[in-house]
Amino acid sequence: MASIPEPKPGLVVRYDYLWSREALAGREQGKDRPACLVAASDSLASPRYVVLLPITHTPPSSETVGIEIQPKVKQAIGLDDAPSWVIVSEHNIDEWPNGGLSPVPGSEGMFAYGFIPPGLFATIKAKFLDLAKARKGDSVRR
Repeated sequence: MASIPEPKPGLVVRYDYLWSREALAGREQGKDRPACLVAASDSLASPRYVVLLPITHTPPSSETVGIEIQPKVKQAIGLDDAPSWVIVSEHNIDEWPNGGLSPVPGSEGMFAYGFIPPGLFATIKAKFLDLAKARKGDSVRR
């Protein structure tokens, strides 16, 4: 039986992330991809909510802000070798656990890849919070 991991900041899970542009177009399902959990509500809260940032191979554009994940970090947590970015200019807010989680390909019953190292996560979180304070991020509530 697969177990859903505890939602700790920096955890990278497999999640059907819904981009804000897809949500605006009326879509309700995203594409399964790695996503970085940046925040979680109190463990006693019910329902419990998490904030998830998408991880993509598409470099940030003029409309998105992303933090590149170094190859050694990708290798350590089991992501592929292609360049990837954590997009900090938009996020999904979802209940935890949720139906959007799916097992990591090739590892039956595991929903998490691992953790972004503390130094890189601090950079991701700081940039995400800066954009949130400036109201420059898009949010999709699932």
